[in-house]
Amino acid sequence: MKEGAASAPQAPSRQAATPHGTVEEIRIAKRTGFCYGVREAIDKAKESSAGGKKTHTLGQVVHNEGVIRDLQTLGIATVDTLDDVNEGAAVVIRAHGVRPEVMERANARGLEVIDGTCTWVIQEQKEIVKLVEEGYTIVLLGTPKHPEVVGLLGFAPDAIVVDEGEDWDQIPRKKKMALISQSTQPPWKFEKLAAFMVGRSHELKIVNTVCPVTIRRQEDTIEAAREVDLMVVVGGRSSANTKELTRLCGIAGTRAIQIEGVRDLEDGGPFEGARVVGVTGGTSTPIEDLHAVAKRILELAGTPDARANAEAKADAAFAEAATPAGRTTSLPAANVPTVAAG
Repeated sequence: MKEGAASAPQAPSRQAATPHGTVEEIRIAKRTGFCYGVREAIDKAKESSAGGKKTHTLGQVVHNEGVIRDLQTLGIATVDTLDDVNEGAAVVIRAHGVRPEVMERANARGLEVIDGTCTWVIQEQKEIVKLVEEGYTIVLLGTPKHPEVVGLLGFAPDAIVVDEGEDWDQIPRKKKMALISQSTQPPWKFEKLAAFMVGRSHELKIVNTVCPVTIRRQEDTIEAAREVDLMVVVGGRSSANTKELTRLCGIAGTRAIQIEGVRDLEDGGPFEGARVVGVTGGTSTPIEDLHAVAKRILELAGTPDARANAEAKADAAFAEAATPAGRTTSLPAANVPTVAAG
């Protein structure tokens, strides 16, 4: 590992910019911005509101406070229960999905249900229903109380939810068992649990429901981390996939700083000595947030030339990213940096 790789990164403290910056270049992980599931749910909420409908999202549509504030300015309210939605109003089901009885209750109350459940999560729901019908004892790798896990348990109430390794001993020994996963679980953990369960069952069915977008983003982050002196991971502090990106940077041997957004960057000190800085973000981080972070890093800790040309250099960094902006953010193209198609 590179010297100084972070195991528990903290956001920089609020101090002045570094007097003599060293950062010359910013590199962006190839696939960035919202994943398609998050983007589609946000788009549906905006389209409903723009059509003049009183629109709500059931729970936070994304783990990003800035995005939630933006939706609120459009009149889109976040509610915790269907009881907070008046009859006839629209309610958006977020990408995580919900238990089937939630959908039934919303329809029974006369609400306009706009289903923003990610297509990958819908496939998970179908797979877990099949496993129940086939009589498997189901083990679900996931974070207890995570909304996606709560939704899946609505289709398989008797499934055994496990997360970290210390939970695995609670898995019983059964003749016929199946393993399925929350979509944003790390692939390595799923593989490790699958190997563990081989010794727990005579017949073991493994259904790999780890989201391919999550896997590709992790691969891109590791690739970027290996080419830079420091990584900045942008995303909500409660976002599991953001935390995993930070962990992977450390495994790659690169020091990493995890922040929620550009407001956390007021201290150029952590960038001292770094010539090339990488930026990546969780699936709930809009691409324009990453652009703002890239620009701010150059302003805080760039060389004189980098500071003077911060915006142009940030634009150039995103021109190298593989995913077009139109597929990673729900904002109009005029409001986001241009990103080359890949």
